[in-house]
Amino acid sequence: MTNEVIATKRDLQGKGASRRLRHAGRVPAVIYGGGKDAAAIELDHNSFYHQLKHESFHASILSLVLDGKKEQVLLRDFQMHPFRQLVLHADFQRVAKDQKMHMRVPLHFTNADIAPGVKISGGNVSHIVTEVDIACLPKDLPEFIEVDLTNLAAGHSIHMSELKLPKGVELTALAKGDPAVATITVPRGMGAEEAAPAAEAAKPEGAKPA
Repeated sequence: MTNEVIATKRDLQGKGASRRLRHAGRVPAVIYGGGKDAAAIELDHNSFYHQLKHESFHASILSLVLDGKKEQVLLRDFQMHPFRQLVLHADFQRVAKDQKMHMRVPLHFTNADIAPGVKISGGNVSHIVTEVDIACLPKDLPEFIEVDLTNLAAGHSIHMSELKLPKGVELTALAKGDPAVATITVPRGMGAEEAAPAAEAAKPEGAKPA
């Protein structure tokens, strides 16, 4: 399902004009990139505020409708009021179909309840990283990347290099190392001599230690 953002051109700019827009229930924003000039736009605050609550809105190509014309864009940034539920500003970037883009996408952790480190050893799953930087063409952009914990034993971790990536997607973080994204730790009340045999029995072949 395509996330659609309805926008109108914003003629007046500056702090005073932006303040009046917010009082009128509008959000000042800008759209840039794609070989075109940057354009000042405005959005309906309530609609945009509720769209921001959906995870997919932040990691998907959006359809921005401006003057009846649709453009594919990414939400690059937005600012919230320090203590009020008020969106102050938003930035959108136009998408070029033939150019790779860099994006942060969330990780979805699955099968934690049947992981040996949890089910057998009584360990706890720790999410070390909850989103990752990727590079891909717009058509290959995933809404999330799944992290399957099915074979994870206590005292071991899943690293970025072990993630199953959709076709055409690269993990840019791997250029700087191979950090862990999740690990299963043994509860404090369990002694090392009690946890070690369970972890060794549950350890999958080729698993990396934490």
